[in-house]
Amino acid sequence: MTADQREARGQAIERRAQPPFTPMDSPDIDAVLLLGPTASGKSALALALAREVALEIVSIDSAQVYRGMDIGTAKPDRAQRAAVPHHLIDIRDPAQPYSAAEFVRDASAAIRAIRARGHLPLVVGGTMLYARALRAGLSDLPAADALVRARLAAEARAQGWPAFTRPARATRSRDRRAAAAQ
Repeated sequence: MTADQREARGQAIERRAQPPFTPMDSPDIDAVLLLGPTASGKSALALALAREVALEIVSIDSAQVYRGMDIGTAKPDRAQRAAVPHHLIDIRDPAQPYSAAEFVRDASAAIRAIRARGHLPLVVGGTMLYARALRAGLSDLPAADALVRARLAAEARAQGWPAFTRPARATRSRDRRAAAAQ
């Protein structure tokens, strides 16, 4: 994108933001999603919007939830986080799992709290599984069974991962052959 195109986009955003918009003008909007790949300009756009609209940012990034994972995640810096409230960043240690179901629970709570403050929740990021789960929900499945996971991990360590996954690879191969024969 050229400098002229960026300037035109910025001017268009300014025009759309006038007069100042408040989320209470549209009570039927739960949140706005700003989705895309890393380094596509989502954060810059979100911060520009925050200068015009009373909003708070909810991260929808599966890596930004982890403390200490600052390199390669395009995590907002301290100044950006001080300028605009951000949610769901640095909430877990890297050794702790974080599921799509947990994201939906946490994001939904953040969105409700932001709306209660009279602000617009702007959900920003690129983890599309989380976006789909937030918009469409998840199947009602049981939580992971820690005992089953431990047993499978022990079997994989004992056999080695290639031998442990061989039956699954064989099944996928049979499924592909059967599908091709139809």
